[in-house]
Amino acid sequence: MSPERLQQALGEAIAHQKAGRLAEAEVSYLRLRSLEPRNYYVFYLSGLVAYQQGRATEAIGYLGRALQLDPKSGPCRVGLGLAFMARGDPLKAEQWLRSSVERDPSIADGWEGLATCMKIQDRVDEAVECHKRVITLRPKDALSWCNLGYTLRFQGRLTDALECQERAIAADPGCVSARFGKAQALQQLSRVGEAVAEYDGVLAEAPKNLDALSYRLVALHYLDGVTRERLFAEHVAYGRALGPIEPRTLPNDPDPSRKLRVAILSQDLRSHSCAFFIEPIIRNLDRSRFELLLYFDHFREDAVSRRLRAQATVWRNFVGTSGVEVERAIRGDVPDILIDLAGHTSMTSRLPLFARRLAPVQVNYLGYPDTTGVPGMDYRLTDAIADPSPEADSFATERLVRFAPTAWTYQPPEESPESVAAAGERRASITFGCFNYLGKITDSMLVLWGRLLGSTPDSRLMLKGSGFGDPAIRERYLGRLRRLAIDTSRVTLIERTASIREHLALYGSIDIALDTFPYHGTTTTCEALWMGVPVVSMVGDRHVSRVGASLLTAAGHPEWIASSGDEYIRIASCLASNASLLAAAKRNLRKDILQGPLMDHAGQGRRFGDALRACWLDYCSGSARKSAKVDIFALVS
Repeated sequence: MSPERLQQALGEAIAHQKAGRLAEAEVSYLRLRSLEPRNYYVFYLSGLVAYQQGRATEAIGYLGRALQLDPKSGPCRVGLGLAFMARGDPLKAEQWLRSSVERDPSIADGWEGLATCMKIQDRVDEAVECHKRVITLRPKDALSWCNLGYTLRFQGRLTDALECQERAIAADPGCVSARFGKAQALQQLSRVGEAVAEYDGVLAEAPKNLDALSYRLVALHYLDGVTRERLFAEHVAYGRALGPIEPRTLPNDPDPSRKLRVAILSQDLRSHSCAFFIEPIIRNLDRSRFELLLYFDHFREDAVSRRLRAQATVWRNFVGTSGVEVERAIRGDVPDILIDLAGHTSMTSRLPLFARRLAPVQVNYLGYPDTTGVPGMDYRLTDAIADPSPEADSFATERLVRFAPTAWTYQPPEESPESVAAAGERRASITFGCFNYLGKITDSMLVLWGRLLGSTPDSRLMLKGSGFGDPAIRERYLGRLRRLAIDTSRVTLIERTASIREHLALYGSIDIALDTFPYHGTTTTCEALWMGVPVVSMVGDRHVSRVGASLLTAAGHPEWIASSGDEYIRIASCLASNASLLAAAKRNLRKDILQGPLMDHAGQGRRFGDALRACWLDYCSGSARKSAKVDIFALVS
C-alpha cells in the first residue's frame, strides 16, 4: 500500500474511532493489519479499539505486537497497562504503567493509569500522589481534576473532593464526569437534594449514563415526598435504558433435582455491613444441594473476604475488570443461579450484565431496598412485612419471593462489646441517638426529633456520621439544626469511629435509638438491638420504610413500631419516662435477638436454599418465562 493510501485509510479508521463507530473502525483495522503487518500505528490503534470495546485480551495482543515494532513507545506501554487492568490483572498493569512513566515522566496518561491501578490495589494514598503528578502536567485539564476528586472521596476527604470537581467544572462546564463526581461528593456529604439536582444535570447531557441513573435512584430513596409510584416509574425507566433482554441459549441442564451452581456477585464480600447478613447464609447453605461461586468486585480484600473465599469452590475478583471480560468469565463458569447483592448501590454497576442473561435464574437480594427495574432479573428475595402481598408486587419488576419470617440473618461482629445492660446504672437524663448514614436524616425527621426533645425534659440527641470531624461540615450541620429551631446545645455530633468495636461501644452512650424515615436503617437497627438499645421505627408504604418493622418484629418488639409521627413520639417518650420498662428492655434485648429468626443462622440458611431451589423448579417448569408474578412463599416457608 502506498504511503498516501495508507495515510488515507488510517485517517478514515481514526475518524470512525473518534466518532465512537468502533465496529467500523475495527473493520478498517482488520483490513490494514493484513496489508500492513509491520506498521506500528495499525497495531497500536487496533489495540485501542479492542480496549474500548472491552476486548482486553485481544487489546493486549495487538499492543504487544505494536511494542515489538516500536520498543520505545510510551503510549503503547500505557495502553498495555490499561488493558491488563481491564482483564483483571493489576500487578501486570502496574508494571507496564510504571515503565511508561519511568521512561518518560511527562506522560500524563501513564500517571493517570497508575493512579487507577493503585486504587484497585487499595493504595489510595499513592494514587493521590499520582493524580497530583498529572495535575502538574495538566493544570487546566478538567478530567485530571475530576479524577483527583474521585480518589479523594476514597480517602474520606469529601470537602476537598467536592472542591476538585468544582475546579473541573470551572475548567470545562461541559465535563459530564465532573458533574457526576460532584453529585457523588454531595451525596456522600449527605446533601442529597443537591446531589439529585446534579444527577439530573448529568442525565440532561447524557441520558443513557447508567451509573448516573443508578446513583440517582439510590438518592431518591432518601428524600421526603417521593412517592412509590414515582420510584417504580424511575426504576422501570432504568430498565428501559438498558434495552430488551437478549435471547440466549444457555447450556444449563434443566434437571429440577440436580445439584445447583449458585453464584453471588457483590462488592461487599469484605468487612462491610452486607457481610454481617450474607456470611451466615453462605456458611449454612447446604453443600450437598448447592455448589457456591463467589464473585467479588472491590479492591479491598480482608479477613472477612478470606473467610468467605474459603466457603467457595470458585472465587474471582472482578475489580477494574471490563464488563465484557466479566461476562466472559461468568459464562465460562455456567452458573445455574446468579445472585446480585448490590442492586444500584455498586461503585461500578454490574446490573447491565443481568440484562444479558448470564444464568437461567437471576436473583436480587439484600443490598438494595427496592426493585432493580432490570429486564432479566427474575426474582427478589424479601419477606411479607417488608413487602406485603399483594400491594408490593405491583411495584416490582421481579417476582417477590417472601422466603422467611424476616429477610435478614444477622451475624454480630466478633469484636462486639457486652450489651449496655451490663454497663451499670441508668443515667440521670435520657439520650436519644441515631448512627444511620446522615443522608437518611431528612428535615422532617429532624423536626420530629426536635418535638421529641421538647416533650422529654433534659433529654439529649446524639448523631454519629462521616464528616462531623470536619469543622466546615460540622458547622453546616449545626446551621441546619438551628434553621429547624432545634436547640444545638442539646445535640452531640460524633465523627465515625476507627473500629467496629468502638462504634458498637458508643451504643452505651445512648438510651433509645431513633430510626430514620423514609429510609430505615438495617445494620444500625440490628447493632442497636444487639447492644441492648431499644429502637423506635415508623412504618411506611414501601420496602425502604418497612425494614425496621421486619427487624423489630423478628426481635419480638412490634410495640416499638409507629404508624405516624405522633405515635413515634409517644413510643419514644414512653420508653424514656418509664425507667423500669427501659431497664427491662435493655436487659433482655440480646436474649430476644438470640431467640428470634435473625440469629437462627441454620434455619435462615435452609430457608434461603429452599427459596433458590423453588426458583429453579419454577424455571424448570417453564413458568419463569411467563409474565405473571407469583408468590412462592408457601413453597419455601
